[in-house]
Amino acid sequence: MDINEKELKQKLTPEEYSVLREKGTEMPFSGKYVHEKKAGMYKCKVCGNALFASDAKFDSGTGWPSFDQALPGAVKYEKDSEHGMERTEVLCANCNSHLGHVFEDGPAETTGKRYCMNSVCLELEERKG
Repeated sequence: MDINEKELKQKLTPEEYSVLREKGTEMPFSGKYVHEKKAGMYKCKVCGNALFASDAKFDSGTGWPSFDQALPGAVKYEKDSEHGMERTEVLCANCNSHLGHVFEDGPAETTGKRYCMNSVCLELEERKG
């Protein structure tokens, strides 16, 4: 997907641009989806790619929306060695926007994964009915 960064900078808030395009992070417990319970589909704020079903969301207590799995083919992964840590970055498979990181400390009864996402990267399309 060809992204026009100039147009994107005008479309997104400074915080959204910082997180999605410059690999920043929002403050814990500040995002609008941390405690969201509505059913629907979480999509990429930049391109609208469907990323996570609300059924995969759980309360991790970390201060960011957390999911135990992404939709098949929706995300891709890159090694992240920034800030003196070895982590796995999660990016939108469609537009390469930074979404957050995935960790191996999620619910053992499901996938064991915790996709720790930034609310500013997501748009919830609520399920009707």
